[in-house]
Amino acid sequence: MIAQCLGQPIRRTEDYRFLRGQGRYVGDISVPDLLEVAFLRSIHAHARVVNVRTKRAKSVSGVVEVLSGKDIAADDLNPKAIKAGAFFPLLVSNVAYYVGEPIALVAALSRHIAEDGCDEVEVDYEPLPVIAGIDAALAAGAPLVREDVENNVAVRKEIGYGNVEIGFREAEVVIEEEFRLARAAAHALEPRGILASPDTATGGLTIWAGTQMPYLLRRAIAQFLGLPERLIRLIAPDVGGAFGSKAGIYSEDFLIPYVAWTLKRPVRWQEDRKEHFVATLQGREQVHSIRLGAKRNGKLVAVENTLWMDMGAYPVWPHLMENTARTLPGPYNLPHYRCIINGVVTHKTPAGPYRGAGRPQGNFVMERMIDRLAEATDLDPAEVRRRNLIRSEEMPYEHPIGRTYDSGDYRKLLDETLKLIDYSNFREKQTRKEGKFVGIGLSTYIEDTGGAGAYEGALVRLEVDGSFTVYSGAPASGQGHETIFAQAVAEYFGVPMERVHVIATDTSAPLHLGLGTFGSRSAGIAVGAIWEACKKLELRIKELAQCLLEVSPEDLEISGGGVEVKGTPSKRVTLDRVGELANSMPLAPLPAGVLPGAEATGYMRSRPQYSCGTHACVVEVQQETGEVKLLRYIVVHDCGTLLNPMIVTGQVHGGVAHGVGTALFEELRYDENGQLLNGTYMDYLLPTAGDLPMIRVEHLEFPSPFTPTGAKGAGEGGTIPALACVANAVEDALKPLGIHIRQLPITPDRLFELMVARREK
Repeated sequence: MIAQCLGQPIRRTEDYRFLRGQGRYVGDISVPDLLEVAFLRSIHAHARVVNVRTKRAKSVSGVVEVLSGKDIAADDLNPKAIKAGAFFPLLVSNVAYYVGEPIALVAALSRHIAEDGCDEVEVDYEPLPVIAGIDAALAAGAPLVREDVENNVAVRKEIGYGNVEIGFREAEVVIEEEFRLARAAAHALEPRGILASPDTATGGLTIWAGTQMPYLLRRAIAQFLGLPERLIRLIAPDVGGAFGSKAGIYSEDFLIPYVAWTLKRPVRWQEDRKEHFVATLQGREQVHSIRLGAKRNGKLVAVENTLWMDMGAYPVWPHLMENTARTLPGPYNLPHYRCIINGVVTHKTPAGPYRGAGRPQGNFVMERMIDRLAEATDLDPAEVRRRNLIRSEEMPYEHPIGRTYDSGDYRKLLDETLKLIDYSNFREKQTRKEGKFVGIGLSTYIEDTGGAGAYEGALVRLEVDGSFTVYSGAPASGQGHETIFAQAVAEYFGVPMERVHVIATDTSAPLHLGLGTFGSRSAGIAVGAIWEACKKLELRIKELAQCLLEVSPEDLEISGGGVEVKGTPSKRVTLDRVGELANSMPLAPLPAGVLPGAEATGYMRSRPQYSCGTHACVVEVQQETGEVKLLRYIVVHDCGTLLNPMIVTGQVHGGVAHGVGTALFEELRYDENGQLLNGTYMDYLLPTAGDLPMIRVEHLEFPSPFTPTGAKGAGEGGTIPALACVANAVEDALKPLGIHIRQLPITPDRLFELMVARREK
């Protein structure tokens, strides 16, 4: 093998084209005779759509097609889409349940013309009562959000273990709290988009989509159109960020192929920013009522939590609440636990996964309660954590929640973080300067990675020139897959990285099946599938090499870009020579027993691996404005074997930014009529470079026994603990005022009001 290709901080190879504007996104695809689509969307959060008149829209010059919900209903398309896996009806044919729900589609020669056509669609609405939040939905006598959801609670489930009643009888300290987290959204650099083009050669469709799940989307579209999967070619080109928002299957994902199929003409829809605020899945919004019991020495005894999640108009992602409930116990020894989850429907955009997919909320609630426990027992927050953390000698730890924590040393991660943040000296020094409040916060966490989906697939091929080609079912959306996947193959076969070529996910590739990129599964499961393919390909390469070396495969090994006889390195053959044999097209017969081809497919079953770590930050709160400024941020992180430390560090940086956004800035605000009040970036704030300090990341490696390389996922570990870390620091800074942080985001106006109220008392 070459000198440890895996584990090296190799620069991302894909960045060469990105930095030169050579990325290829859905909006960059150019095909002749292309139509562009715009959608007319509901202006009401809840209204009966009495009539949709499209005659004037169809008369607009350049408009080619106009579809309404009645057209969809006439073709019986909504049931087909739902059966195929759509989360929502395609177009409203009766009742609109949220602002932004699509009512009509206009296809035209350009997007501008399509939007002009939308302006000419006439809709008669009959407004209906609106429920725009959890409290309103649960209020006595509240009208139903949907007739098919009793009491506006679509999901109710209990998750837990032990006996919380016994636990609280044993508790010497009991703390109760309520926490609220606001609604936010992913806001990827590239909004959603899809282009479908008829393929005259096959009689099917070629589709380019910004999706996290190409194979699943292909199957859904094929089922919807009633076509064999082989007639649908789905390509995931460069995907400009996703963070969960592109994991679902939306109505647009069916309508665009449908229009292309019926018109026999290429059709594209590219979401604009205004649409993104109301049409793409949103996340985070939950309310928690939690009770914690402990001994006076800080040892946890029991936790009972009830959570309510605003699922929006369509209750399509109930497992997000389960993620919250299963994450909440965290890395702690907690004898008794019960969480009751309630999925509440409202007249808002449907909720879905957003980086962390329910896990940040669970961590936030538990880590806030750990700080509350420290306050109640007069113990240091770091010490309370240390006394409750699962010990390294207990690994792998069979958690009673029903998961196996595979590896990690939680106390070592905590101690290293405390050292880097200079925690003990911070506590000893006078840190609250005149006119300012400075505080320090901690958050210890676990991140279950790689457990989503049943498997992942990959195919690796030896080419005629001795290079390798890699096909994966896991498309990239900014994670650096081209680099990581190439590193894995280069490491396995001992070749330079430039001899490995990673192909963008394309369902026409020789790989039969794949699931996609979600749930922090690429490092463990996608690379694991590549590793399994390499194992099989190694056997095939040795079978071919034996014909050239006249030695049995068991006596051969692959090293340094060739195959050699064990113990006799001078007797070897290069991989390009093997590639020639594998891909030869001779007129004369091949050597006896030799058949062409050198490729292998590998699949790896999904199994959770648990990344973990501790975050610490120092903040300053200005009493004149309520503004929170981050002064320092430390991350000590374990994601098993590091495949590329530079890329993992970048993932952590981005994750922290997402978490800080949720903690301090991001909130989709709706009024009582279900109207979004801040649907532009003038009003919806995202963290910028100026809002973040230099983030120091240190890695400790505790390899997972569940993956071939020992790697664990890293996509969400930066986000999960950041919410609580920042909130704990703000509360610590404001201890002189006795302010408790119960609501996110911690906006200046919200914090200023709390500070004024405390001073008045």
